[in-house]
Amino acid sequence: MRVHADWSTEGFDLAPAAEAVGPFPGRGFLQSWWRHRGDGEVLLVESADALLPLHRVGNTIRFLGGADLTDYHSPLGPGAADLVAAFVGDLDPGIRLDLDSLPPEAAEVVVSGIGRAGVSSSSDHHEVAAVADLPATREEYLASLSSKQRHEVRRKRRRFVEMLGEPHLIRDRERLADFVAMHRSAEGRKGRFMTREMEEFFADLLQVPGATLDLLTLESGRAVAAAFGFEDDEGVYLYNSAYDSTVGAASPGAVLVDELISRTIARGGRRFDFLKGDEVYKFRLGATRRPLTRVEAVR
Repeated sequence: MRVHADWSTEGFDLAPAAEAVGPFPGRGFLQSWWRHRGDGEVLLVESADALLPLHRVGNTIRFLGGADLTDYHSPLGPGAADLVAAFVGDLDPGIRLDLDSLPPEAAEVVVSGIGRAGVSSSSDHHEVAAVADLPATREEYLASLSSKQRHEVRRKRRRFVEMLGEPHLIRDRERLADFVAMHRSAEGRKGRFMTREMEEFFADLLQVPGATLDLLTLESGRAVAAAFGFEDDEGVYLYNSAYDSTVGAASPGAVLVDELISRTIARGGRRFDFLKGDEVYKFRLGATRRPLTRVEAVR
């Protein structure tokens, strides 16, 4: 085992202990997070077959990537449980572990490793992610929804067309400014979220492999909604979205999500991950809950 801060390590190429966690345990996402939001000391804990991407602030050790911006955490590699055991066993007394956003498979590895080090841990429900498994066709997808929700999807699209014309979903990584402007036009917490620092974070994230920026536009090219996400062979991770509040009556946000799901199905994707949050609309659109765990321990 070695503990270092060399981001170029090949340990980031190992598979996460939990499946379907997108870019979040990867080098690109975590390094972007560290540049813009990081604090304390990077601890890349590595063995021949595992990597733990951690950081330490004071006497507390967490996974790299804050819980407010990182939807999934996971150790990497088949030897992760052994590495957790070795690392925890070497910690000084009084050091605290606070490991959040763990899917069940990752939580099992972490708890097992801490236990092997002879340390007690506690596991609590942290949050949920919302994940929709997609069928082969849009027709099958709509049929899987409740009759009321099918009606709502179709009604909102009709209303959008009546008010604004046909929607067009385009992918354009050069139009981050549209996404940012829509965020800042929103009221309350959402409008305050997109600070200059956060804009720079999203610009950095666009360099992460699989990062996408999709816009719902009108015939004129005007963007009325936008989605920032990540895409892999299995599907889509919807990381953040915004819409033009001046046309809110046309439900541009709902039409955007419908278009994204339809395109994911058309390209053969089988998963649409709404990520963290238990907003009702996600489950009305076919998502199921994926529980996330927080594991805590003191050496």
